[in-house]
Amino acid sequence: MSERIREKLKILADAAKYDVSCSSSGSNRKNTNKGLGDASSSGICHTYTEDGRCVSLLKILLTNHCIFDCAFCVSRKSNDVQRAAFTVEEVVELTMSFYRRNYIEGLFLSSGIFKNADYTMERLVRIAKKLRLENNFNGYIHLKTIPGASEELLTEAGLYADRMSINLEMPTEAGLKLLAPEKSHDDVKKPLAFIKNSIIALQDEKKIIKHVPKFVPAGQSTQMVIGATPETDMEIMYSANEYYKNYDLKRVYYSGYIPISDDSRLPLIGSQPPLLRENRLYQTDWLMRFYGFQVQEILNLKNPHLEVDIDPKLGWALRNMELFPVDINTADYTMILRIPGIGVGSAKKIVMARKFGKLRTEQLQKIGIAYNRAKHFIRCADSVFQLNTPDALKVKHAILSESNSKYLKIPQNQLTLF
Repeated sequence: MSERIREKLKILADAAKYDVSCSSSGSNRKNTNKGLGDASSSGICHTYTEDGRCVSLLKILLTNHCIFDCAFCVSRKSNDVQRAAFTVEEVVELTMSFYRRNYIEGLFLSSGIFKNADYTMERLVRIAKKLRLENNFNGYIHLKTIPGASEELLTEAGLYADRMSINLEMPTEAGLKLLAPEKSHDDVKKPLAFIKNSIIALQDEKKIIKHVPKFVPAGQSTQMVIGATPETDMEIMYSANEYYKNYDLKRVYYSGYIPISDDSRLPLIGSQPPLLRENRLYQTDWLMRFYGFQVQEILNLKNPHLEVDIDPKLGWALRNMELFPVDINTADYTMILRIPGIGVGSAKKIVMARKFGKLRTEQLQKIGIAYNRAKHFIRCADSVFQLNTPDALKVKHAILSESNSKYLKIPQNQLTLF
């Protein structure tokens, strides 16, 4: 690798680290004609940094030149940073070289917007096309959608990329206008809708035509910056819920704001992003997608913020103690899923196991539930009968006092329920 390419790589890989939506699984693209790589079956092997960001892909910007001046972005045009740009051929060569050396399993490619949206998107598409057609590369490719790019370019990108994503940036339109007045959420919604409708159209074609081209087989995702604008957790998750429902997104990513400028519009926070808040938002997102919770159950006008000291599932349970204890031997699967300390896998095992007899405490522990947490919310075959609804504050105190988490070890006089 030449010194010039090495310097570009250093600049553009560093600039790409702020984009956490480098999802890399869910594709069904298989190796064909003895090509290089395979994005199917097991997906991509991930390596994570200490703050949870994925580094398993070659994650770079095509360029950090940008015509926009978003206050929260390190690549904004007013920022005094070293600029660089790869050529199409350089990105292709880097990807193939790194893959052959077993450094990576695929490519995550984003870019600052230079000249205009189509000019930038056309180069991203050329890179993916050259990898697929000229280098017979069947590994994973994640392309960023450039807001404002033509539908023709989006269609072509979808034929070569496994996943596409476009950043929502801020959770609300008001927050976006505050920090990036040149941008609009409508510029994000339009390409999201186009890709979604194109995927649906090809799925319908597949019902009557045997061979149809793959089109974004791993779907779409988006990202929000959290903490740069004053949205509540409720506003953030209601926005995420809207995009999940309206655009069939695979994932919404929540990126804690990292201070990168002294702009007066931005909050003054420590050097570390709000990782605990990130974690609570991801936990809420998980409950919505895999546990059957409606977002309104977790966050509403009465409870607009997620609790710091407890996870959102436990928080919901403590606010609804009239529903507990749950009889583990008679409750349906959906209710078992709502018990703190019981995950999807354990809930399925419980439903299967009780077909062979009533479950007792020892059996539940063997199944692998977090019994010290779940015990406050369940009744099993050997439980002592309880007439009164458990006291929420006492249950919370008991769980926190037994927890090993550094986030949950707080003084007793600071314990609150809501």
